[in-house]
Amino acid sequence: MRQRIICLFAVMFSAAGMYLKAQEVTFRATAPEAVVMGQQFRLTYTLNVEDGRELRLPDISDFDVLMGPSTSTSKSTQFANGVSTSVVTQAFTYILMPGKEGTFNLAPATVKVKNSTYTSNALVVKVLPPDPSGNAGAGQGGGQPATPSTGVGSEDLFVRMTVSSRNVYEQEGFLVIFKIYSLVDVASVPSLKFPEFEGFLAQDIDVNPQWTLENYNGRNYRTAVLKQTFLYPQRSGKITVESGKFDVLVRVRTQKRARSIFDDFFDTYQDVKKELTSPAATIDVKPLPPGKPASFNGAVGNYTMKASVNTANMKVNEAVTVTATISGSGNIRIAKNPEVTFPNDFEVYDPKVDTKIKTTTAGTSGTKTVEYMAIPRYAGDFEIPALTFSYFDPKDGAYKTLRSDAFALHVEKGADGEGAAAPVMSNFSNRENVRLLGQDIRYIKVGNVHFLPSREIFFGSLTCLLAYVTVAILFIAFFVVYRKQMKENANIALVRTKKANKTAVRRLKKAEKLLKENRKEAFYDETLRAVWGYLSDKLNIPLAHLTKDNVGVELSRYGVEEALSGEFMDILNTCEFARYAPSQAPDAMDQLFKQAVGAIGRMENTIKK
Repeated sequence: MRQRIICLFAVMFSAAGMYLKAQEVTFRATAPEAVVMGQQFRLTYTLNVEDGRELRLPDISDFDVLMGPSTSTSKSTQFANGVSTSVVTQAFTYILMPGKEGTFNLAPATVKVKNSTYTSNALVVKVLPPDPSGNAGAGQGGGQPATPSTGVGSEDLFVRMTVSSRNVYEQEGFLVIFKIYSLVDVASVPSLKFPEFEGFLAQDIDVNPQWTLENYNGRNYRTAVLKQTFLYPQRSGKITVESGKFDVLVRVRTQKRARSIFDDFFDTYQDVKKELTSPAATIDVKPLPPGKPASFNGAVGNYTMKASVNTANMKVNEAVTVTATISGSGNIRIAKNPEVTFPNDFEVYDPKVDTKIKTTTAGTSGTKTVEYMAIPRYAGDFEIPALTFSYFDPKDGAYKTLRSDAFALHVEKGADGEGAAAPVMSNFSNRENVRLLGQDIRYIKVGNVHFLPSREIFFGSLTCLLAYVTVAILFIAFFVVYRKQMKENANIALVRTKKANKTAVRRLKKAEKLLKENRKEAFYDETLRAVWGYLSDKLNIPLAHLTKDNVGVELSRYGVEEALSGEFMDILNTCEFARYAPSQAPDAMDQLFKQAVGAIGRMENTIKK
């Protein structure tokens, strides 16, 4: 009985929730984005309830009202999981005729439902000049059917590639739009081959291709956006955005030699393939000006930075987290993290990065949150220096630096006095002395005693002497090795250097597994982590302080050949940019893995410690 009551209440609450959800009133206005002067169009206001009244329109004096409001109501019922849902639609329709050309903003309309007033969305309607040929097609596919006699000319159907700017700085983004223009009836676009965008980092924008009107070169075309993408040039100089190739099926009216009376009433059509090519564009990419700040790490755009610490008072072995949030617009995805310098007595961990990016026609914007965690091992008062983040603002043509406050930390001793003295490093743990229970008393043997002749006495013999010498040599060797091992264990840098290859091999095995699973982004992340970790351990540079510049300097100091140093730079650059590249060769990941393994192997033969 109790279960039945609970189920009854659950059904009642579910039904009540669905009823309340169904009562959420929506009021929406729809109209074409563009119309041609002299052609009428529909302005429709739609409600999801049927008792709307007192509809108040915005100012539409720029349009002639030919008819309206025409009110219509439709109902539909759906059954799902034994529950019926009713959908009601009430529409108010006006037939308008534009009075002049231009762009017109229609303010929101209002309607009353019961005792509440609801407001619709605003609209923008562009009135285009009339087409001289009078054939601004009205078909859903995009124009009038072509005929064999007229064919499809280059001005009747083409694809344009528009570029928002052809003169930009390195890493400054610009918008590229591929749009199809048609005066004929387009059945479909089965094949789209966009350029590779070599030399650029591409950030695609989701598009939903829909036909609309646009006046171009004095003619009204049906247009649809095929692709929108933001490109970030990765080098300076003149870079060409190559042409795209597109296959379009055009609906053509067929003509027969023998015609009947029915041919005058019924036309027949066939789809003909038309190959289109978008023109290429050359972009002049200017290098970033000299005078880069020390904290500049490649960020281009407009940014803000906030930094905070989770606590200023803690105990030994309690974690402290510094959080830096970079917000703004630009190439934030590939912008390097600001550096945090922890005191030497802190154990530092790899930062955690959370990136939230949104790309629109206005550009790429978002936030990057970086959490740096460290654990203090000693008590005392410490300070984390201010965080700095520098970027280049292409609008002002200047470098700008953001700076946070410094963080003062007070670390107290742990509960058991942890952190009061420096730790002693040893490979040996404390062990209890071995106790021989029941064997501490040795009894005198009273049985038969066997005496050895003097020539068989072991003590004083050559064998005994050699045994003493051997034991002494082994003890000295053990002592030397033990002291050397203690000294090496005390040298953290040397330990990291000796274990660098083993750590890198372990990480590369994980990358190889991701390679076999064809997990592209995870593979490049793991390979990048393995190479950066290897260089950090091998060169004894903390990971948070590791940059491509100081890596090149340290490798040169160790006598590493310039070719091998350049190969490591190529691996890092490929991992950083390959995750966002629009397309790659099928064996690019396999080649990168082999390159990383080979480079680390040659480094081990070059730097031996």
